[in-house]
Amino acid sequence: MEETEAQERFVRGMARAFAGALLFSLPLLMTMEMWWLGFYLDRLRLFVFLVVALLLLVPLTYFFGFERTGGLFEDVVDTFVAFAIGAITSAAVLLVFGIIGPGMPLNEIIGKIAIQTVPASFGAVLARGQLGTDTSDAEHKQERAGYPGQLFLMGAGAIYFAFNVAPTEEMMVIAFTMTAWHALGLVALSVAILHAFVFTVGFRGSHARAPGQGFASTFVSYSVVGYGIALAISLGVLWVFGRTDGASLWQVAMMVTVLGFPASLGAAAARLII
Repeated sequence: MEETEAQERFVRGMARAFAGALLFSLPLLMTMEMWWLGFYLDRLRLFVFLVVALLLLVPLTYFFGFERTGGLFEDVVDTFVAFAIGAITSAAVLLVFGIIGPGMPLNEIIGKIAIQTVPASFGAVLARGQLGTDTSDAEHKQERAGYPGQLFLMGAGAIYFAFNVAPTEEMMVIAFTMTAWHALGLVALSVAILHAFVFTVGFRGSHARAPGQGFASTFVSYSVVGYGIALAISLGVLWVFGRTDGASLWQVAMMVTVLGFPASLGAAAARLII
């Protein structure tokens, strides 16, 4: 009986992982800029991106994995399982869409699948939190992780939102259209919304101010630090996608500011979206 229940849990977990991979990655799987990135993106940068993604998936698996794990080794194993699920899901959808197929260079096929595997594998890992019914274990682990764990989750949310916007041409157009005053206004708006989401609005998973902790301390330790994380992630994603190549320091700053807006929203709503 116990063995049968374990098998049922495993099958259910795998089904959720595939469903999560598809739900999280489908918008990007249908984005032309992502197809082109898979074709021309520098392979060294793509490799670095995949390695960083794997390293991020291990703690995400600890918090939200599609099935409960018993230690670091199992978290690592489940991370690679999620990565494989992301690759299979991406390959299947791209093949059905005709984006990859026989006659294409192998390098192009691998590149298109690889870059789509990252958001798909994130979806596979987060499937239990989004599609499962038992989230008490994940919530307990988040509380136990404390401040560093909360910052990591903010970073994960920032990556998810930034990754969905960074490949688009519209992001570049906005960055090159804005003036310095627009950029300053966007920075202020990003920080204000981040703070409002996390502390004021009272969403599920929002942080309560600790007893005796003043507004300034709370604002700096979460909102300002969270925005800094969002900006750092935005710069990293832009570099991976080649957006910073040949750009001036001013242009890079504007692009980071623009991408930092959705990234900060992702950081603020991290415990809601993941």
